[in-house]
Amino acid sequence: MINFDLKNRVAIVTGGAQGFGLAITKRFIDSGAKVIIWDIDEEEAKKALNKINSKNLSYQVVDVSNSDTINKNLSQVESSHGKIDIFINNAGITGMNATVADYPIVEWDKVINLNLNAVFYCCKAVVPFMKKNNYGRIVNIASIAGKEGNPNASAYSASKAGVIGLTKSLGKELAQNNIAVNCVTPAAAKTRIFDQMTEEHINYMLSKIPRNKFAKVEELASLVTWLSSEENSFSTAAVFDLSGGRATY
Repeated sequence: MINFDLKNRVAIVTGGAQGFGLAITKRFIDSGAKVIIWDIDEEEAKKALNKINSKNLSYQVVDVSNSDTINKNLSQVESSHGKIDIFINNAGITGMNATVADYPIVEWDKVINLNLNAVFYCCKAVVPFMKKNNYGRIVNIASIAGKEGNPNASAYSASKAGVIGLTKSLGKELAQNNIAVNCVTPAAAKTRIFDQMTEEHINYMLSKIPRNKFAKVEELASLVTWLSSEENSFSTAAVFDLSGGRATY
């Protein structure tokens, strides 16, 4: 395993208690960072702390779809750690599988609010903290669905496409600062998010991956760790695929 130096860096990982988020959290801890998990599920956050068992790991119960809560908790992190170096927007949901014609508006709003609006809220709130220290790394977890558009998953696909656009805009805005903003577009991985999908949709996603297997959370964590390190001093406003050959652009 390649080691990236995150020593003395302070990182926040949203949805960091399970799946991609937990893998990223663990890799950050192994790389020397101090990590604060932001998760709405306190029980899962406690389990994550027990699994990783590090004095450099803590958690806050945060609803990232609530901008007031975000600002309050960012201030608490800065107060206790002195700075915020890294922010990973990972929290998200797939939403239901249905055609556009049959998609309930309330479900659409729920997916867009967490997968896109919350990423905007977090980016908007954390940027001033990073500008203050002239350093920052933001990585947004999008999806190959945001580039390809999965049938029967319009809300999820649209939300992740929005994250890609937001990443490119913010990265360009901050290019003259020592702040890098990138996103990752993974293919599906076997995490609890599969619980929200139909078996038919899971099989569809696998059929689209030339490697004929799902992504490993550890591989995504490795890519995100490099993007979050000082070694990445040039790439910004960029999209990094982890699609097993599915991506066509």
